[in-house]
Amino acid sequence: MTDDLLHRPSVHALLADGTTVCIRPVLPGDHAQLQGLYEEMSPENLRLRFFAASRRSAAMAADRACAPAHPGYRALLAEANGQVIGLAEYDTGGEKDDAEISIAVADGLHHRGVGTLLVEHLVSAARAEGVTTFTADALSENRQVLQLFADLGLHTSRRFEGPEVRCVIRLDEDDTYLSAVEARGRAADVASLQPLLHPGAVAVVGAGRTPGSVGRAVLHHLRTGGFTHRLFAVNPAVTSVLGVPSYPSVSALPKTPDLVVLAVPAAAVPAVAEECGRAGVRALVVVTAGLDPSQAQALLTACRTYGMRLVGPNCLGISNTDPELRLDATFAADHPRPGTAGVAVQSGGVGIALLDGLSRLGIGVSSFVSLGDKYDVSGNDMLQWWESDRRTELALLHLESFGNPRAFSRTARRVTRRIPVLTVDAGRTDAGRKAAASHTAAAATRTMTRQALFTQAGITATRSIGELLETAALFHSQPLPDGSRVAIVTNAGGAGVLAADACAEAGLALPPFTPAMVDELLGVLPDGAAIGNPVDATAAVSEEQLMECVDRLTRCPGIDAVVAVLVPTAVAAATGDDLVRALTAVPGRWARPVIAVRLEQDLPVRLLPTTDGGAIPSYAEPQAAARALARAADRAAWLARPAGTVPDLGGIETERAGTVVQDHLAAHPDGGWLDPRTCADLLACYGIPQIPWAWAETEDEAVLAADRLRGFDGRVVMKAHWPGLLHKTQQHAVHLDLRGGSQVRAAFRDLETRFAGLMSGVVVQPLAARGTDLFAGVVQDEVFGPLVLFGLGGTATEVLADHAARLAPLTDRDVHDLITSPRCAPLLLGANGHHPVDLDDLEQLLLRLSRMAADLPQLAEADFNPVLAAPGGVTVLDARVRLLPRRPQDPYLRRLR
Repeated sequence: MTDDLLHRPSVHALLADGTTVCIRPVLPGDHAQLQGLYEEMSPENLRLRFFAASRRSAAMAADRACAPAHPGYRALLAEANGQVIGLAEYDTGGEKDDAEISIAVADGLHHRGVGTLLVEHLVSAARAEGVTTFTADALSENRQVLQLFADLGLHTSRRFEGPEVRCVIRLDEDDTYLSAVEARGRAADVASLQPLLHPGAVAVVGAGRTPGSVGRAVLHHLRTGGFTHRLFAVNPAVTSVLGVPSYPSVSALPKTPDLVVLAVPAAAVPAVAEECGRAGVRALVVVTAGLDPSQAQALLTACRTYGMRLVGPNCLGISNTDPELRLDATFAADHPRPGTAGVAVQSGGVGIALLDGLSRLGIGVSSFVSLGDKYDVSGNDMLQWWESDRRTELALLHLESFGNPRAFSRTARRVTRRIPVLTVDAGRTDAGRKAAASHTAAAATRTMTRQALFTQAGITATRSIGELLETAALFHSQPLPDGSRVAIVTNAGGAGVLAADACAEAGLALPPFTPAMVDELLGVLPDGAAIGNPVDATAAVSEEQLMECVDRLTRCPGIDAVVAVLVPTAVAAATGDDLVRALTAVPGRWARPVIAVRLEQDLPVRLLPTTDGGAIPSYAEPQAAARALARAADRAAWLARPAGTVPDLGGIETERAGTVVQDHLAAHPDGGWLDPRTCADLLACYGIPQIPWAWAETEDEAVLAADRLRGFDGRVVMKAHWPGLLHKTQQHAVHLDLRGGSQVRAAFRDLETRFAGLMSGVVVQPLAARGTDLFAGVVQDEVFGPLVLFGLGGTATEVLADHAARLAPLTDRDVHDLITSPRCAPLLLGANGHHPVDLDDLEQLLLRLSRMAADLPQLAEADFNPVLAAPGGVTVLDARVRLLPRRPQDPYLRRLR
């Protein structure tokens, strides 16, 4: 084994049936188990693996896997409960980019995804080493391995050579492969969550006789909630708790539970978890808080060793309201109301608030998981569960952290096509940071990064629990609007004005009505009604007149939704008219979304039941109604857009770029900012256009460079350089508009004098023509991966902070959004008499920057400022790149947290 491979950590991942295996490099001490793996195979499987049934093959295969390392060879094994159950190897045989692959899986464990999982991990390792193709020879009758290769999602070709088949597998990571990996991961994930969220038996460890204890509260909820399967308590001091039979230990239970809830002191958690694992328990919910690092590690080790999924620690518990199960293993005040919203939170307090709010609204909960400290089960797991449970119609998340944001984003993009996913953008602590900064890492706040994730994934992000419930009420009860055009009708003119202001501030449009529509409305409303938008139906409007008005507005071709703002009046009370009933007493749903605003309403949002079994959301404030409606319009627009694709780019020299990076890091092991020449070489690998420039270390060299690079009207620019220089303008390290040799010499001498001992040379460039100064950059976020930023450039970037951001790799849709989101976007499109810039070139620049960031994990930061955009093209005028010694990580590789 190579040192690199030996020190690569083991990972745990899920097989197709939801069980856990460890994937790790082969070590010399594995020889006996590897030999046993082959020796225990049937003669038929040995023949299929080695093309012969010789028992000598077992020893030879183990010798090869455990032999001293040689370049181009990799071996990974799968281990379950300390036993080796599979092996996958590749060997380049001295070739540069092609490797021979072989796979072996223990008898009795076929069709569980062992081989596929090993190959996925081997593919990831091979890509990191520059291998582009796997080849494998198999007997034509070995249908299992041939099917494995065919189902990988990679491009595979076959060539028959007598009884053998040679398979050639290209290792390109495209969307087809990632989708295939996702599908396998989703099936495995859902299977692993079955014992947790649909257990056949549950035990509570730590349910005591003391009223008010957490364990007793959880047991009480399970019993009174009507859990339909077997329920046990574990307490050595008693034989019964709350009428539930109690046993001294988990191992003493008459039936092994699928799920165990731990409500014991922190010091006891590791030992109880170990006992659960040995007994065959499949899932744990740990409500205990306050585990120290060693206790936490011991808990997670027990879960990984025995293949148990874990919720918590430090959590409120879990619930599944399926009427065939009725699982409520929480210590919330009340049982959640059954319904259609899936809820996952990290904060128990937020969980209680959401459970209460959803129950009050009548939406209810399909399943609820309090993730707590989130050692294992995450929001990504829950999205996949809700996607497949056939009960969840709305997903609500409150996540304070993301374990694997890029995997989460891919999952969310898929799930949000089927059900709405709503979240609270929690932890916006960077919102107070001033984003006015002149380099990318300083400009990229965590808030901006999270918002990029939510926007690209189609997640509806709110700013508070209240807003989350406001939006959930609308999504649950009304269809999505086709657009953002709103009609307002009210029985009080002032209230209508408030609603109009709220809608405009939320980005909704209030279009005027056509003359024909005005006539229709005048025909159904009382005398004195004002037919604008808002429609002032006056206090004299009757229930029937309001119903007719709303009906016509919902059928108006230029309207996407109707907001009815109603206030109680003595007129309606005297006539017995119920204006709310005008909205709810309908024979069928309105043609378009209808929502109510009632200023006297005691709760922020209610759902008013309609006669057809539906509901209309009613808000106490017009701002709440407008916010919810704007988010619904945003979701409709996101769904209407086709999913973006990452375009193919020509002229990319990935291998040469890797060499540039490796050479720089070899000379600078700690990394740092690239010098201008190395930076230009790296950008050239990705076809990123740069203005002509020259490097000069002496006054004479600067003059010669200026003579060669005379720009607009013969003028040039001179920029000082030294390692670590970031803010050239602030340091007054730039001279503009230099004409003739004397000015060039004077500028050089000035820089040389002021920055003596620092300056290593100067960059000379032609003075650029006129255009719009833009900013483009990328920063590698430790959690979220590469983030691409774009906006107004030059010195204005420090003052205005007009930036938009998207996570790489960028799709064509992401690039379009990135260009059109900043406030400066109208300038690029030709507003106010400006000529539109070359948008195709600008898109190419951002896509190539994104590709560079995705290819090179060592790229810590890239900063292009300014980027000159003009009708004739786009050019980078100043570029800085910072590298750090980082190992590539595959964010889509299947593994547990």
